[in-house]
Amino acid sequence: MENQPFRILQVLTIMNLGGAETMIMNYYRNIDRTKLQFDFLLHREEKGHFDDEIIALGGKIYRMPAISPKNYFNYKKALNDFFDEHPEYKIVHSHLNALSSIILGIAKKKYVPVRIAHSHLAVEPFALKKIFKKNTDIKATIKDSIQSLIKGGVPKSASHYFSCGIKAGDWLFGKKNRDKVLVINNAIDSSKFTFSSFLSKKKKEELGITGKKVIGHVGRFNEQKNHFFLVNIFNEILKKDKNCILVLVGSGNLQPSIEEEAKRLKIYESIKFLGLRTDIPEILQSFDLFLFPSLYEGLPVTLIEAQACGLRIVTTNTVTSEVDITNLITFKSLEDSYEDWAYTVLERINYTRENTNHLIEKGGYDIFENARNLQTFYLNYYI
Repeated sequence: MENQPFRILQVLTIMNLGGAETMIMNYYRNIDRTKLQFDFLLHREEKGHFDDEIIALGGKIYRMPAISPKNYFNYKKALNDFFDEHPEYKIVHSHLNALSSIILGIAKKKYVPVRIAHSHLAVEPFALKKIFKKNTDIKATIKDSIQSLIKGGVPKSASHYFSCGIKAGDWLFGKKNRDKVLVINNAIDSSKFTFSSFLSKKKKEELGITGKKVIGHVGRFNEQKNHFFLVNIFNEILKKDKNCILVLVGSGNLQPSIEEEAKRLKIYESIKFLGLRTDIPEILQSFDLFLFPSLYEGLPVTLIEAQACGLRIVTTNTVTSEVDITNLITFKSLEDSYEDWAYTVLERINYTRENTNHLIEKGGYDIFENARNLQTFYLNYYI
């Protein structure tokens, strides 16, 4: 086993194109894999978007049953058995937010010395109230509510506290523990997103949106991303400027409901539903403005990517101000009217896109430096 890389266990739900998943893959691609390897403990049987790449990079994938109240005791037994069978893991890095308390609690009993809880979320209480009131995706809502209820157990089970930003750290670990939290930036390879007028024109032609003012959004169709609010903003935008088009990238349980809402508003023909895509850097080139009215977030990697592409962004003031590293972001309240949001979008949509790579690096979101720092953290516990 001499000269074998040390192996870190990353714990997530499924390796699809979500924020935490994209973030950890950015780091995985840029660590020195002759020294460190990432293995993944996942909680879905179905194959994820990144599974093949993980295997190609040398990682292993283990699968656990989904965490739910119905199979809680069976799940804990399966997790106990896993750690008994795999004593080689000295570092467990959990990205399950409040549910990390379950995984890390058992890892602690199994004497795993380094147990990292990583917060990617900051659930606003008022946002949960709004979701319950609408009651369109009760399963997701209950999940977020449980997260808020059980998060108090995380600081007791974790040996190290990570977060994507200060606000997310405060939510999971409490403000009293702020000085113990290590912020791990949702870093990216900004060179993949550098704005090019040639690429922008080419992608607009490919998508059939040449000559349009393109308002874009990337995100899963769930309550958190607030698509109902988004399409109603767009409805007001079209009343003021018919030459606009909305491009929505992502999939999810609420997509049929959002499509029905667009049809009800008679704006369906002005919206492109692109589904899940692997060409996000190219699609961002085609946008003229990024609209992101989420109910809550941690520190969304997609807004770092959008800024790296030189895009102006209009988002909610529930998103932490830490994300604005380019002065391209306008924050608005969800209490503002659809019409008010529409005015802000139309005021911001005409500008000259610029290369923002230097601002991404200056803001601390360069993946190469961040990957080195995380690698050093891990290796300190082995060497």
